[in-house]
This record gives sequence, C-alpha cells and structure tokens, in this order.
Amino acid sequence: MSETTSPRDTGHGPARRRISGTLVLADGTVFQGVGFGATGKAVGEVCFNTAMTGYQEILSDPSYAAQIICFTFPHIGNVGTNNEDIETATPAARGLIVKAEITAPSNYRNTQHLDLWLKRHNIVALAGIDTRRLTRAIRDKGMPSGVIAHAPNGNFDLPALKREAASWPGLEGMDLAKEVTARQAWSLDETEWQWDKGYAKPGKTRFNVVVIDYGVKRNILRGLATIGAKVTVVPADTSYDAIMRHAPDGVVLSNGPGDPAATGAYAVPVIRKLIDSGKPVFGICLGHQMMALALGAKTKKMHQGHHGANHPVKDLATGKVEIVSMNHGFTVDSATLPRGLKETHISLFDKTNCGLALEGRPVFSVQYHPEASPGPHDSHYLFTRFVHAMEAKQ
Repeated sequence: MSETTSPRDTGHGPARRRISGTLVLADGTVFQGVGFGATGKAVGEVCFNTAMTGYQEILSDPSYAAQIICFTFPHIGNVGTNNEDIETATPAARGLIVKAEITAPSNYRNTQHLDLWLKRHNIVALAGIDTRRLTRAIRDKGMPSGVIAHAPNGNFDLPALKREAASWPGLEGMDLAKEVTARQAWSLDETEWQWDKGYAKPGKTRFNVVVIDYGVKRNILRGLATIGAKVTVVPADTSYDAIMRHAPDGVVLSNGPGDPAATGAYAVPVIRKLIDSGKPVFGICLGHQMMALALGAKTKKMHQGHHGANHPVKDLATGKVEIVSMNHGFTVDSATLPRGLKETHISLFDKTNCGLALEGRPVFSVQYHPEASPGPHDSHYLFTRFVHAMEAKQ
C-alpha cells in the first residue's frame, strides 16, 4: 500500500483546512498541516527558535543557511514584513514552521504579507502543526535532518521524503560560508535604525574597519558605522594581504553558518596572520569559533544549539548577566582552550563558552550577536570595547 498522502482535513481553524504541507524527519516522524510560502520542498537541519519578535530578521540571517526554523512562539507573521527589517538581501533559510496560520498584517510598518515575502524568497513554510511536540523532540533527541514540503493538492510521497531526509549529510563538515558570502568587496553606509527616522547616513568616520563576511548581518555593519567606522566588507576567502591593503584599524570576523572547522580550512590561516599583525580583532559567532580554532582550541557540534533572543550569558569578569540574541549549532570546547586564551562569558543555560579574550593582545570574541536584531541591546558595549582597542593602536 502506498504511503503517498492525499488531501484531507487538518482540523485546524474555523474553516478546517485541507492538508497542503508536511515535515518529514529522518527517523520517519511526519507532521502535516497547511503549507504556505513557496511551493516545492527543501531539506535541511530542523531547529527551534524561542524569539517572540523579529521573525523577518531571523529568517534573513545568513547564519540560518541550510536550516528549517520552527518558532516556539505561536503567532508568527501577523505584523507582516517590510523593507527595513532584513539582514541580507537573499535569505538562506530553507524553511519556516509555525503553530498558527497567519492572520492579516496589523502593523503600520507592514509593506507585504509574510506569505508573499516567503514566496518571493523561495522559502517553503508550514503552519498548523504541533510545534510543542516538535520542539520537545529536538530538545530530547537533537536537531534532526528533515524535509519540508508544500503542495496545494496535498499529495506527498512520504517514503521518498523520508529517504531524502535520512540521506542528507547534516551540517558537520559543511562549509556554508562560501554560499552566503559576498562575491566582492563592498560597503554599507548606514547607521542603526531609529524609530520614525529609519536608517541614517554616518557622519565623520574615525576608523577603517574590515569585516570578513562569513555570512554577516547588516545590523552588525550598522553597529560598526554607528561607532564611527568606515566599514569595508570582504569575501570569506580574502587573503591576508588583500585585507591589509585596506589599511584597517581593526578587523571583524563575522557571524555565519555551517561547521567552523570546515570554513576554517581556509579562514584560520588568515585569522592567525591577522592576530599576529597586532591589529584589533573582534570575532562574532562563527568568527568567534574560528578565532578559537586559530588560537589552538577546538569546536564541537551541539545537541540542540542556541537559537533565540532571550539567552542569559554571564560576564565572568564583572558577574553581570546579559540577555542576548543567539543563533549557533556549534560551540567552542572550553576544555581545549590553550594557555593565554581566556574564557570571558558563559551561557547560563548550559555553561557553554560564549566569549574569549587573548591575553596581552587586542583580540576578543563572543558567541552571541552583540547588535541583537532581533533581541535586547545588553551587549552593545562590545562595539565600544572594539573602539577602545582601535584607539589604543592609533
């Protein structure tokens, strides 16, 4: 007997919609509901995100390349989308999963329904499933491979989807930075968004900052422009000599997707030279992990990762607790830190490493996103710390 599904009632909502979307995990678990966004299918790693706001920034964060995002907050999409709350022009997320079907947009900044925005960016989405059940499965068993599919006629070949999910190799060993990085050097001359004003042009610049783009978020660039930096973004595989031709006062190793060890095959030698040059270096997320690799530490895959805008992190020097925005599935193994590489921050959820500093050098990094976007602004002081490091070298 065929396991291909045929259209039937989902039982969700007053209109009781027919099944038009499905998620099939590698172990054969099937979730069925209402498809929206792009039609077709996509395979990737399924993770959950606990943020209550900022879904457009999350969906456009390049760090989500090859991932299918399940939101734990049930009402996603109801404020619509706009042309300002994006982190990259070409989102790399593979899929979106939400509990409730999207209602009409109800925010004054809305310019387009989320469904149309997803279609425009070829992102498959699924609503009406038990997201609590899926989240608990990820929490207990780890982040699975899965296929998300949307077909208006409701016909799905479940055995074939299961085989595709089971055969997907997973993120370990994947260099995804090469898929999301810039193809050539460029600049973004905008400062941070202000209510009722939008993005402003920067004033007089004080520093030249080169950002190595492993999947950089635009709001990181805006955060740097706000502190007085002229920002030049370069591709992930840019050589040390090409970086230094920009005469940087400091270098930022950006966030990004995939396995840091895989991207590190070509990035780590460049990072080592940058550290040896004496230039201030600031690593963020994937950049943090690869900075650790360059200094002799190791990274490892996490069980369920950290994805959300409400993660508590402790500053070990001050004892202060910050609530931060995170998106990562790999972590620096604290047990492998070499002498001279100091742990500065830890997660209060699981005590994993969240910050490093190289003793005697203007080199530091954090696992989380200091610009937030979305999330609280507790960590904006890190941009000021980077300024102080550059000032000391001028």
